[in-house]
Amino acid sequence: MDDKHSVSAIEKREEFGKLQYGCEHYKRRCKIRAPCCNQIFPCRHCHNDAVNSSSNPADRHELVRRDVKQVICSVCDTEQEVAKVCSSCGVNMGEYYCDICKFYDDETDKGQFHCDECGICRVGGRDKFFHCKKCGSCYSVSLQNNHSCVENSMKSSCPVCFEYLFDSIKGSTILKCGHTMHMECCQEMTTQNQYRCPICLKTIVNMSQNWEYLDREIEAVSMPEEYKFEVSILCNDCNSTSTVSFHIFGHKCGQCSSYNTRRISTPRQQ
Repeated sequence: MDDKHSVSAIEKREEFGKLQYGCEHYKRRCKIRAPCCNQIFPCRHCHNDAVNSSSNPADRHELVRRDVKQVICSVCDTEQEVAKVCSSCGVNMGEYYCDICKFYDDETDKGQFHCDECGICRVGGRDKFFHCKKCGSCYSVSLQNNHSCVENSMKSSCPVCFEYLFDSIKGSTILKCGHTMHMECCQEMTTQNQYRCPICLKTIVNMSQNWEYLDREIEAVSMPEEYKFEVSILCNDCNSTSTVSFHIFGHKCGQCSSYNTRRISTPRQQ
């Protein structure tokens, strides 16, 4: 057999079964043996979902990806030490393979890359992301020098679904205030007309048209005499305080004109 045919045969063997194995989280041609409980799972997310749904709190735990030492080839069922190529049948157990994270994935169009500063693998393409040292995570290059930094903002739970953000497989977004949450959770909030950050209560979308609408409504609706008093308010957007006339439709900040405010005093008769 000439070298050309030999290389072709090797490539076919390495690609055998590609995209035919895996789980809902990843397509890969191996399973992992969890060192924490000695059980076999398709991936660490499958492990975490299974053990953390246990009725016994003592059984719940998280798999540390770097601790994985043994994998089982899904094509030939051979258990072996962590490696990209099966020592028995020669298939690639993952077209993308990271020896640091012990991570396998056959769907290479995700643009996987390992970030040394994050300490884990990311998706989306190395050239499209940068690592923000203060926030402690990788973000799109469009946000470089163009976002509010909150120290270790990604090393926290999504304020909506409470899943840990740093190694979540769901996409995340940075709000104007600098806090981070899942993109789909943020979109769900906006469909429910929730326009404030769940953490700091600052406005997360452009509300200028809404504020103009409230201006017109307040101007058109006069308060009865018994409701004509002043209240002190705190603006959630600019953190300034104002004294304004009470109105059931809202109270406008005297500094930034936002209606994202809350009362901080008892009424004072005008």
